[in-house]
Amino acid sequence: MKWSLVELEKYQETPLQFSETLDLKRELMNRDKQILDLSSVKVEGMVVVEDTDYILHYTVETTITLPSSRSLEPVELPMNFSVDEVFMTPEQYERLDESAQTEDILILEKQQLDLNDSVMDNILLRIPLQVFTEDEKQLGTMPSGEDWAVISEDEYNQQKETEKEETVDPRMKNLSSLLEDLEEDDS
Repeated sequence: MKWSLVELEKYQETPLQFSETLDLKRELMNRDKQILDLSSVKVEGMVVVEDTDYILHYTVETTITLPSSRSLEPVELPMNFSVDEVFMTPEQYERLDESAQTEDILILEKQQLDLNDSVMDNILLRIPLQVFTEDEKQLGTMPSGEDWAVISEDEYNQQKETEKEETVDPRMKNLSSLLEDLEEDDS
């Protein structure tokens, strides 16, 4: 859904309300290859048009399917969040005074406000780094196979400590055999 800036000028007195269901599955799957599926995206909100900027406020509700970080099993992750963004044309941005916080302002490259791009960007920003199935969360199971297993960092450190204790320094090994020989001689 896109609005031209000329069209938005009609809404300077009252905000433009919208409620849409967007199909962004194909575009999002092209942008991020780890996305396995995406349900319809329900978006409700408004655009507030002012002389100095365009404020976009909306809520998003959808379900995204991602691979588990451990087993690659598909995991459905419900998403429900709100977004507030401030857009400006390059001309509006140039007129800003120096005290304004500019890091939260998005510059409009075209003479239009694109809701789809904003929604897609915000969905991608909210994808967690690690996704687990319910069983993986509860049981803490790690994948394994023939001659391999995934272990936690704590388990790895524990194994290294055990290996250190079991490994005898070769110089000490010769001394221990010498001591054993001496003990046999004494007996």
